[in-house]
Amino acid sequence: MSISAITPSGRSMKSVKRQRMVRWLIVFLVLWLIALLFVLPFYWMAISSLKRDIDVFRLPIRWWPDPISTYGFERVWTGPHPITKFMGNSLLVAGSRVFGEVLTASLAAYAFARMEFKGRNVIFVLYLATMIIPHQMLLVPRFILYQAIGIHDTLWALILPGMFTVFGTFLLRQFFMGIPLDLTDAAKIDGASELQCYWQIVMPLAKPAIASLMILAFVWSWNDYETPLVMLTTESRFTIPIGLTRYMDEGGGISPSLAMAGAVSSIVPVMVIFLLLQRQFIQALTRSGLKG
Repeated sequence: MSISAITPSGRSMKSVKRQRMVRWLIVFLVLWLIALLFVLPFYWMAISSLKRDIDVFRLPIRWWPDPISTYGFERVWTGPHPITKFMGNSLLVAGSRVFGEVLTASLAAYAFARMEFKGRNVIFVLYLATMIIPHQMLLVPRFILYQAIGIHDTLWALILPGMFTVFGTFLLRQFFMGIPLDLTDAAKIDGASELQCYWQIVMPLAKPAIASLMILAFVWSWNDYETPLVMLTTESRFTIPIGLTRYMDEGGGISPSLAMAGAVSSIVPVMVIFLLLQRQFIQALTRSGLKG
């Protein structure tokens, strides 16, 4: 054996490579097991949506529906409480909130990150401090306010609060601070205004952070249960989380296959949004957009 094939510890390179391969194989298997633990509940939900009610909780568990039943999906999509109505409301609310949050958060983040004014850091810290207030504490004041101005039991009661968020401002500010000041300074020398620097220079460079914020804002809005529960009373305005409760009977009983079919249908838009924006989302994580 040549000297070059011996490591300082006396082991051969082949032995070192073998140990490294075994170590990576163990890590790979552990990660796959963890992934399976996360995926398993979703798989069980999917197959349960294609089972008969009597087969959902049958023991031992059947990991494939036999026979396959589409009753749950037929009832969810074409029954007396079609999920399309709830899904349309959720898409309208989530889309409006995402648009409003990206617009307001990006403008505020640009001001905090790129513009110099007296008390900027103090104002930003005070702004962040509002995140300490639990969301639940604001539901009753908002309910009273929205009743007074006449937007209670409308989708505006869900849209308006979500258009202004502290987290979105914080996320984009941290990303904007990572963009070199030389780019905007050069543009200002050429006569560009702050608004032009914001729209034509900073925003195009911040696409990964904006995509991340869009995904997070959409998911938060789509899964919001408490706000619609307090603000809405008319079924035609229900969003997905509240609409799923329509598949329970008057006694509180629920059809397992019906509930799972509704749950499977409700996660499809979220998966589509993530697949469309996943490249920018991953790019934002690799660029450490949350770093100051």
